[in-house]
Amino acid sequence: MALSYRVRDARQPRQAFLDEVGIARGANVLDFGCGPGSYAVPAARMVGKSGNVFALDVHPEALKLTTERASKAGLQNVHTIRSDCKTGLPDGGVDVALLYDVYHDLEDSSAVLAELHRVLKPTGVLSSHDHHLKSERLRQAIELSGLFRMTHQGTLTITFAPERKAS
Repeated sequence: MALSYRVRDARQPRQAFLDEVGIARGANVLDFGCGPGSYAVPAARMVGKSGNVFALDVHPEALKLTTERASKAGLQNVHTIRSDCKTGLPDGGVDVALLYDVYHDLEDSSAVLAELHRVLKPTGVLSSHDHHLKSERLRQAIELSGLFRMTHQGTLTITFAPERKAS
């Protein structure tokens, strides 16, 4: 599987996806379903030493590959989390949540979207892409949760803002 990711990443570099999001230096990024770190490692370069990337995956081998890639790149700001949903991160501490190429495979998409909503800052963004789903279907599924609203349709990604209930 790692070989297929290398081929995919060579054909279409993952940096282009991250460029659409506009990840800032010092940001905290959650890469939900990080796989072998195709997005986590370039995101860690973007946030710099003052930022953090939390790379979450249910598969231990994916986390091992992510750690190895980050180490090889000399990055110390990539932190792995083994989970299929709960991040263990504090409420409202994440600037950008990445949900790339994983939505179609979620066992409980409602719980995952609720967790992403919980950890995102009020000004944070959810960036999504899934090559297994048409973008319109993905947008509708995420908006149907009532937790997010689309703010931008990019060439590669869809950006959402968290909905906040009025006090």
